[in-house]
Amino acid sequence: MHREIHHWHSPALNKHMEVAVYGHYGFALLLFPTAAADYLEYERFHVIDSIAPFIESGQVKVFSINSINSESWLNDYMDPRHKAIRHQQFNTYVSNEVAPFIHSQCGGRVQTIVAGASFGALHSANTLFRRPDLFDGCIALSGSYDLKDYTNGYWDEDVYFNSPLDYLPNLTDDDTLAQLRGKQHIYFVSGQGAYEKPSSSVAMGRVLSAKHIPHAIDLWGHDVNHDWPWWRKMLPHYLGTKF
Repeated sequence: MHREIHHWHSPALNKHMEVAVYGHYGFALLLFPTAAADYLEYERFHVIDSIAPFIESGQVKVFSINSINSESWLNDYMDPRHKAIRHQQFNTYVSNEVAPFIHSQCGGRVQTIVAGASFGALHSANTLFRRPDLFDGCIALSGSYDLKDYTNGYWDEDVYFNSPLDYLPNLTDDDTLAQLRGKQHIYFVSGQGAYEKPSSSVAMGRVLSAKHIPHAIDLWGHDVNHDWPWWRKMLPHYLGTKF
């Protein structure tokens, strides 16, 4: 499998950021890490191995980026307002730096699907709903889509506008809604076992249905836990059956 590591100093984050790229061709799949992990997490936990056939066949080109969750909502020593600011800076990094990098690597604007597990699922969904002009779908695995689950009671406008279960019900912008209603690949997947929160995916389904945004909610069994062995099954299942 072709593998490259790219890096640059991010103006939005004022820090060095790496991106792992797997494959040569295909639509782009942008992976957000779980929790406070890094750009090689999906490789370490063999998710890249699980989707290797799709990479090697030229169906998909994968881009795996760093998180900064340890510098925002998962840092108990930061002021909550500063956490919110850092979260917004990460959004700017993804939209203004990562998206153009993907385009440069793929020879232009290609279909770009965002995906992630756990906290990465929240980032992927939020990224799609905030910027449907740049991203074309999401595969959100085992996520909670209420940012307040991570803010320890803190609330401000930036929390609201990064919490899909809060802002989507109130979304009225015709252009944004039209773009989202044109998407064909919005998938929310969750187990129903230990440490999963299927109710959050179900709630997303209700909101998206009310907004007439096409989507699929897929709840796996009560034996399906919040863990890597299942994410190694979920992601290739969707790449193999939906694309």
